[in-house]
Amino acid sequence: MTPAEILSCFRLVRTEGVGPVTYRRLMARYLTAEAALAALPGLARAGGRAASPAIPDADRIEREIAQFTRTGATLLFLGHANYPPFLAMLEDAPPILSVLGDAALLSTPSVALVGARNASANGRRMAETLAAELAAPRPNGGGFVVVSGMARGIDSAAHAGAMTTGRTIAVIAGGIDQPYPPEHADLQAAIAKNGAVVAEAPFGTVPQARHFPRRNRIIAGLSLGVVVVEAALRSGSLITARMAQEANREIFAVPGSPIDPRARGSNDLIRQGAHLTEALADILANLPDHPGRQGLGRDPLFARPQDLSEPHPAPFDDPAWGLDADPAELARARDQILEFLGPTPSSVDDLIRRCQFSAASVMAVLLEFELAGRIETLPGNRVALLSG
Repeated sequence: MTPAEILSCFRLVRTEGVGPVTYRRLMARYLTAEAALAALPGLARAGGRAASPAIPDADRIEREIAQFTRTGATLLFLGHANYPPFLAMLEDAPPILSVLGDAALLSTPSVALVGARNASANGRRMAETLAAELAAPRPNGGGFVVVSGMARGIDSAAHAGAMTTGRTIAVIAGGIDQPYPPEHADLQAAIAKNGAVVAEAPFGTVPQARHFPRRNRIIAGLSLGVVVVEAALRSGSLITARMAQEANREIFAVPGSPIDPRARGSNDLIRQGAHLTEALADILANLPDHPGRQGLGRDPLFARPQDLSEPHPAPFDDPAWGLDADPAELARARDQILEFLGPTPSSVDDLIRRCQFSAASVMAVLLEFELAGRIETLPGNRVALLSG
């Protein structure tokens, strides 16, 4: 990418109202970030917004890029050859990732290992053992890269175990320069030296509670499968497992005592069909070579299914996002689509069927409404009307 392309991509990603899904839609329609930026004011006006979305100026973005450069971080952009191919399959794949360490590890077969922060001694020992065995070289090739979130408890045990025999990836919730928890600063530095540390958030972002589910989807998206070791019934580890299931990844869970609240979530995963995992063999017997193909490409908003032998997907290659929507049809569609929308999420596919406009027109109008702040896009290809 040229410096100008990098600058435009950053400006688009940092624009008000442009999240990962909207970024993907804009790139599918306009092909370049520069063209998408030029189109934003008109799209927002068409959607009913008087003012243009706030687009950061070039100076601000150049300062942020310079900060990444000074830390030695590698930047990965969705749609380019070095972007992790399995992660690119997610409908809300991060448009930009910053990486400290070996960025190529993100495209290496990986297994995630996550669990409770207040883990038991046995849970930490199990996580460390499984991680070391997963990462260890095998007779027919190298071991897996172990992915986790660098939290206290199971995550840190997984990273430590993997580094004894192989390599690990830490996905963090804040900026690449913000180790969290603070006492793991040395662990983050060690992983950056012998593995990879990955962040989606802007440079300098201090992690907050709302950042962790976004981190969890990256952990799930990078991996062929997710292993849960100890998780309460309401925990971030179960969010990671759910996201992995939605992305057609395999789910594994280590059973625990039924009277230990730290094991109730992982035991429930087994009850729901996760692979009961007591040893490395249970993982290897059920781990595919690539994510399941079921469901890929169902959504016309996103990329068509890709041959996984290709070096990387082409996430913006979708003819449904062409610019040939009829202006008169768009005007009619804006009024009618609003009548069908409400605060309860609606399926985009169902919306297309009900309003009987072309998919290109419906998606164009939804993009306008989203940039105007009138709707929000939700997981599972759903949209909902925002109040006010």
